[in-house]
Amino acid sequence: MAAAAAATATAATKGDGGRGGRTRASETSGMRKKRGTGPLATAYLVIYNVVMTAGWLVIAVGLVRAYLAKGSYHSLYYAIEKPLKFFQTGALLEILHCAIGIVPSSVVLTSFQVMSRVFLIWAVTHSVKEVQSEDSVLLFVIAWTITEIIRYSFYTFSLLNHLPYLIKWARYTLFIVLYPMGISGELLTIYAALPFVRQAGLYSISLPNKYNFSFDYYAFLILIMISYIPIFPQLYFHMIHQRRKVLSHTEEHKKSE
Repeated sequence: MAAAAAATATAATKGDGGRGGRTRASETSGMRKKRGTGPLATAYLVIYNVVMTAGWLVIAVGLVRAYLAKGSYHSLYYAIEKPLKFFQTGALLEILHCAIGIVPSSVVLTSFQVMSRVFLIWAVTHSVKEVQSEDSVLLFVIAWTITEIIRYSFYTFSLLNHLPYLIKWARYTLFIVLYPMGISGELLTIYAALPFVRQAGLYSISLPNKYNFSFDYYAFLILIMISYIPIFPQLYFHMIHQRRKVLSHTEEHKKSE
């Protein structure tokens, strides 16, 4: 799920996530309505982004409350498991937004990037119970939470044509830390799941069977981890370039005023 990693911090170019990183084709496009989009569609997008912002804030508050109650950061996942699954799965609506044209992004790219995060949540973290107490899960959850609060706030204010500079700055700056943090958490979580997947034969299909088809989920997860290698540097340096471009343009605009 290199795309899931991309979604974590592809703040510069959502074509998000996310997951991160997501680049996510809807990162840029999520903040703006398609030319000709009516007021109803715009209102819907504002409501959607406000709800998603609130949802990820609920997750953030849940993490803080659980930490204060336990006095430890271990196994905090269980405190926010339900809202995390709900709001991350809710990002599937972003695919629909692209498909019906109210957000001008690639349906294919957005689908790939959103589904990668959903895959990590359901096909890895949910399916392999043993990894839920791993610190690596908390690592990507924190990265995703901060990223998504900023991202959806960014979209909301942009749709309202009142984007505070602080949110814009955070949008194009915090990925520098959040992206590697999210990717590390995702990779370590998948790695931690491997022995349990192998032992249980999870989601694997062995021959012989009537379809004459086999699938090794263990090998599939390893391939996913390997896919991070070529994708991470490209996305990261692309986002660095986008940051310079966007923030320097903002500074020039301020000077001209």
